[in-house]
Amino acid sequence: MSSRVSPIRSTLCPLLAALIWGSAFVAQDIAAKDLGPFTVNAVRSWFGAFALLFISLLLRKKFAVPQEKRSTYKKQLIWGGLGCGLLLTVAANLQQAGIGDTDPGKAGFITSLYVVLVPILGIFLRRRAPYTVWIGIALSLVGLYLLCITDSFTIAPSDLLILLCALFFALQILLVDRLPEINSTHLCCVQLFVVAIASTVLMFVFETPSLALIIKHLFPLIYIGVFSSAIAYTLQIVSQKGSNPTVVSLLLCLESVFAVLTGWIILGDTLNPREILGCCLMFAAVTLASIPTKDKKMA
Repeated sequence: MSSRVSPIRSTLCPLLAALIWGSAFVAQDIAAKDLGPFTVNAVRSWFGAFALLFISLLLRKKFAVPQEKRSTYKKQLIWGGLGCGLLLTVAANLQQAGIGDTDPGKAGFITSLYVVLVPILGIFLRRRAPYTVWIGIALSLVGLYLLCITDSFTIAPSDLLILLCALFFALQILLVDRLPEINSTHLCCVQLFVVAIASTVLMFVFETPSLALIIKHLFPLIYIGVFSSAIAYTLQIVSQKGSNPTVVSLLLCLESVFAVLTGWIILGDTLNPREILGCCLMFAAVTLASIPTKDKKMA
């Protein structure tokens, strides 16, 4: 039975998360035109957190924790959710702050550098990656460059913010990997409440939120809150249960590919040969990295 569940968790779940994130770029861009980054992240996180809270209450019997383990479980959930939420708060707001002053394609490429940072940081946590994963990482970087970078590549101050965002995304992925015993829905729910509260405080300190503008963009905010935040982040956590976080991060990087493909299918954007090659290299990288190796300690 486990042989059937494992591929779903380690492959299908991150693919669905990447598809949701990639297809949600349009909604994020619409909301960001009139709303500040803290406002966007605060409102979307509240929607996502309450959606997951509703699901948790609806399935409370299925997610029930044995009485003798509840005390320990609650401590792990609170501290784990707090840590993941703070890391995600920093990452999401750094990304949103940097996107305003840089090319979206370049921003996507730099954000995706967490695919390199995860295995590098994982070395310090004794999570080694096999050679097939490292080759896959190299291929993915070339593919992401072809897919995202259309002009000459230069580093601006805003790009450094997005690079820091990639670092915090990598740290969040690695922290989730250290919390295998916590229910995915519970962890994501607490995580999003932390992001919502922290972003709301930052919103009132650094921005002047407008209720009229929030209502104006209510639909895209609900969409990215429920789908990008609640569903996709839960899928990310589910996919990491018993999986190599480096391989999962490679699959999550396909959001750039899905963003391009969504624009092609829904918006009628054209794909040039460079972008097609980039997509092919990304899929080849993920396929290579997903091949099982004989050294199970490294997998």
